[in-house]
Amino acid sequence: SGTLKVAPEHISDNVLSCMHKPSKEVFVEFTRKYKETNKRLGLKQYLIPYLISSHPGSTLEDACELSLFLKKYGFVPDQVQDFYPTPGTLATCMYYTGLDPLTMENVYVEEKKMQRALIHFHKKENRRTVEAALKKVGREDLIPVFFSHKYHTKKRK
Repeated sequence: SGTLKVAPEHISDNVLSCMHKPSKEVFVEFTRKYKETNKRLGLKQYLIPYLISSHPGSTLEDACELSLFLKKYGFVPDQVQDFYPTPGTLATCMYYTGLDPLTMENVYVEEKKMQRALIHFHKKENRRTVEAALKKVGREDLIPVFFSHKYHTKKRK
């Protein structure tokens, strides 16, 4: 189909640590090699990241970091899932207790609407929520960065 879906799930080291996943550098390196290989082969294929918003441990700052990463690398996320507690998982334990059961350290649990909107900053209907989230974390300077993006003026095919 010309697309490869991969599941970095997040790029913030803070969140990836809670997920027990490797750092974002692994995904960045994979992305680089994928693009390099496609260029060498003369193929036009796309990489589509699968992401999770509001995972235990994820703050609005982490969601901002993720959205800046997406913008920098030109990813327009197709699949974003809000964290949903699943019985018997470490993440669900973190969600309900606010603690990482392996370390007993506190884990932040944030509201979902703002984090999801930040990941889908390119969607017109999320503009007000994104602006509110950026203001909440003191990053009003990013408002023009996100809303000068080409995806606000053109429809994605």
